[in-house]
Amino acid sequence: MAVLGALLVYPIYQLGLISFFRYTQAQVSGGEPSTFEGFGNYAELFGDTQFWQVLLATVVFAAACVGATLAVGCALAVLLTRVRAVPRLALMLAALGAWATPAVTGSTVWLFLFDPDFGPVNRVLGLGDHSWTYGRYSAFLLVLLEVVWCSFPFVMVTVYAGIRAVPAEVLEAAALDGASQWRIWRSVLAPMLRPILAVVTIQSVIWDFKVFTQIYVMTNGGGIAGQNLVLNVYAYQQAFASSQYGLGSAIGVVMLLILLAVTLGYLRSLRRQGEEL
Repeated sequence: MAVLGALLVYPIYQLGLISFFRYTQAQVSGGEPSTFEGFGNYAELFGDTQFWQVLLATVVFAAACVGATLAVGCALAVLLTRVRAVPRLALMLAALGAWATPAVTGSTVWLFLFDPDFGPVNRVLGLGDHSWTYGRYSAFLLVLLEVVWCSFPFVMVTVYAGIRAVPAEVLEAAALDGASQWRIWRSVLAPMLRPILAVVTIQSVIWDFKVFTQIYVMTNGGGIAGQNLVLNVYAYQQAFASSQYGLGSAIGVVMLLILLAVTLGYLRSLRRQGEEL
């Protein structure tokens, strides 16, 4: 409890506290005293049209990342159970290599791969000097690919461990009854792996909703005119680029409440279905 309090509770308390004050560079340097604003920062935030646009973009982007990550991770987990030892080991090592790559390094490598002048992807696809980061949707797509690339190994390894724990006779019985691989996954594996899928889903939602590094590096701080902003980058701009630390803290509190609501809602729905979590 002491460790959790130091690492989680106290920082969250400070974040919430600062969000109720006017806290700018003047207050940080001690030139002016902090003034209590109440819900002033939240009123300013909710009255900002850009905030709602960024929130919508964040929700859609995070949902796409979570869906793609779960699909790729689960498909490769099933594949691991179907291949021999050597290709299984090679796939494991490749996936863990992607997982272990720092976000800044991975983002830089992906930028090079899709570079309009020197990237091999444009040459292979015959796209010439097409810039993937110029358009809003193509930039989001590029970041999504990188996020999925560095996130699917966690899902793959976790789901693979869960599949290996399923009794082999259950899968054999389903196969003898003529069930296809997709039907086995949908009707046998997925229900039995629901607690594990709950964990990887919640983790993916939290990670992808608060993506920062990939967006910041690959779109140069949020794209042209902020077209690729997500909440984490938007909070960074408000807090550090504009020195509006109180407003940036308010964005952080809103993100925390959204993630908490999504997590609790998902867990509640699973409990209603009789799952032990």
